[in-house]
This record gives sequence, C-alpha cells and structure tokens, in this order.
Amino acid sequence: MGGMSAAQANPALDTGSSLGGQPAPDIRLVNQFGQRMALSQFRGKVVILAFVDSQCTTVCPLTTVSMLEAKQLLGAAASRVQLLGVDANPSATSVPDAMAYSRAHGMVNQWDFLTGSPAQLKAAWAAYHIAVQIQRGMIDHTPALFVIDPSGRERNIYLTQMAYTSIGQSAQVLAQEAASLLPGHPALASRRSLSYISGLSPAARVTVPGVPSGSVTLGPGQPRLVMFFATWVAETSDLRAQLLALNSYARAARHGRLPGLVAVDEGTTEPSAAAVAAYLSGLGKPLAYPVARDTTGRLADGYGVADQPWFVLVSASGKIVWKHDGWLSVPALEAAARKN
Repeated sequence: MGGMSAAQANPALDTGSSLGGQPAPDIRLVNQFGQRMALSQFRGKVVILAFVDSQCTTVCPLTTVSMLEAKQLLGAAASRVQLLGVDANPSATSVPDAMAYSRAHGMVNQWDFLTGSPAQLKAAWAAYHIAVQIQRGMIDHTPALFVIDPSGRERNIYLTQMAYTSIGQSAQVLAQEAASLLPGHPALASRRSLSYISGLSPAARVTVPGVPSGSVTLGPGQPRLVMFFATWVAETSDLRAQLLALNSYARAARHGRLPGLVAVDEGTTEPSAAAVAAYLSGLGKPLAYPVARDTTGRLADGYGVADQPWFVLVSASGKIVWKHDGWLSVPALEAAARKN
C-alpha cells in the first residue's frame, strides 16, 4: 500500500481536509512571555496553528508533540515554519497558564502559545469554528490544527486522534504539507510507514524498558494494576505526592491478595527521553513499585488510555476488568482492586 493510501486507511491518523485557500482570520493576542503577537506578522512562513487547552491532559499533548516533531523533520527549512497555539481553556487564560503548559511540554522556546481575555479568545475560536465547552468540569474542544501558507491562506485542517502510536505519523503528514508549501519543497529528514500501528493489549506478553534501568514485563499470568502517567501531569496535579502515596498500595499488594502495581510512563508525549528518569530521581524517596516506559505508544493504545493519569486493572487472563480516569485515593484503589 502506498504512503498516502496507507495513511488514508489508518483510522488513527487524520490526513487532513482542504480548506480551499481562503484567507486565515487574523489573531491578535499575547504569547507565553506576555508579548503582543498577530498571526499576520508571520507572512512568508508556513504557520502550523493549533487550539490547545492550557491544562489539557488528554489529546492536546499529542497535538503539541506532533507539531514539534513536524518542525524537526524539516531540518534547516524549519526556520520558515512558525508553530502557534491558541488557548482553548476558558478558565485558565492567564499568561502564566500559557507559560506553565509550554514549560511542562518543553515548548517554551519552540512556539508562541497565545492567550488573552475571554472575549478575545471566544472571538478567535469563533473565527476558526472551534467549539469549546465545559462538560462535567472538563474542557471539551475541537482538537483542530490548521496549516496556513506563506501568503496567509488556510490550506488544510487536521483533527488530532486520541492515539499515541500515531503521533509521529501525524508529524510526518504535517511536515509533508508544510514542505509542499515551501520554496524548493525540502525533503524530510526521515520517513516512516503511515500504515496503522496496532496497540499491545493486556493479552500480549511484552517486555519494555524500566526506569531508571532494567526491564518490566507485562501481560497475562497474574492480575495487575497498571497506572499510566507522564511527568507533565505535575502541571495540573501534585504528581510527586500521588506517586509516593501509591507506595502504600504497593506494600499492601505485597502482603495481601491485591494485584501488583506497575506504573507506565507515556514516553511518546514526554518533552525528552530522559524526562521521567530525571523526575523520579528528584522525588527524594524511592518508589516501591516498578516504572516502565512506553516508548512507542502501543501499550497506551492497547490498554485504552485516553487521559493521564489512567488506571487499568487487568485480570490474570489479560482482560481489562476496571479502568479509571484521574487520581484515586489509595483506599479507593484498594477497594476497586478487591471488588474486581
């Protein structure tokens, strides 16, 4: 299957929809440094524009990584590409909010993350047909990303899919689109298959890298409580306290009949490969349970992860019997483990 036909057959990858070259509405807001910015000031460059919730723990980090990787794929031509984000969180709109997200995701000097007053942001969302609403206390918004050509015209819109395995593929599609709009159509630094990548479910026995060293094996044979997380969760919750609190669950699991705990760092969305080891080394206390790295996203997709953190209780036969989105107290985790 050819590259583009494989991409179009990949349900975890949006290959883009044409916007016909209409003029992109101008946006005038401030970036994470408090500097006034306008979309129109980047004429002459390809602009990759995304609408990103400044406190998002679901799909936005996938969008952010794909933008950054797309620019990296362009090599020297990346100087002619501008990454822009617009805050899509109606209740976290301050400049420090924009900086906190940028810092957590290693984007401080990689993009301009724009924010403003609620009225200014609503106008920007409306101009680009972005739906933003609060449901059950969670921000829900259109996960849209636009490619704007050097003359300021909208070329394609992409919707980020909740699939960790396809982040690099999305980056390649974005980079190809950007390259097609640049003089000389620069070649990408590397290419990968755009065919669908299946997840690794709990029924699959798999060995992955451990942190800081060694390896961790997952799969059938014994029940497990698997907790997926990323270091950037520290932006919106007390990650250190939560990780250390789980030590008491791990101790109870060793002395009782609770499933053992394994933590999995979602490496595909980390700002660097070394981020989780550095974070864990700064906790001040050791963790009483193993930590693994999901370097490809196949574990997250196979276990159905749709947020960070994400808990999954797996039976000895490799079936998911319970899942939970977000942090839980240790007594609540123990109760869920006993019940299921």
